[in-house]
Amino acid sequence: MQLLGPNEQVELYIRQKIYHPKINVDSVLLTNERIILRHPRELGLKKDYTDFSYTDIANVVLDKGILRSTIKCMLRFGGDPLALTELPNTDAEKAYGIIRENLVRYQTPLTAIPGTTIAGTTVSPQVITREVVKVRCNSCSKLMDENATQCPFCGAKQ
Repeated sequence: MQLLGPNEQVELYIRQKIYHPKINVDSVLLTNERIILRHPRELGLKKDYTDFSYTDIANVVLDKGILRSTIKCMLRFGGDPLALTELPNTDAEKAYGIIRENLVRYQTPLTAIPGTTIAGTTVSPQVITREVVKVRCNSCSKLMDENATQCPFCGAKQ
């Protein structure tokens, strides 16, 4: 497909009549970088495309029915959620898993709340550790931490 970027790969293609609020959607293409909606127009002779990057999606919800399901993607910039409706349950479950996985991949550390679980992965706070700088002891010349007040090898005060 010519719409894909150089490292973009198709993960799921759903050909279905889906009705996003105010938009008629012919099919959905889930890639490793974004969600692409294909819109037919002029009796299906022409097609337009709309894409949503995973960085623009704040959350995804799967509303599972008996035979068909709906996936709602809440957008970061507000407005109506991206709703993929009337999907067969198997397609909806696959799509939900792919979207959830990619949300975790593209979620920035500042927007992920520590302690929350996203797609089975617990977000942990990132600890910034300072690299320990080593210096040589004046007495024995062995390496020790720069903040040490006495050498751990020979006991000389620094």
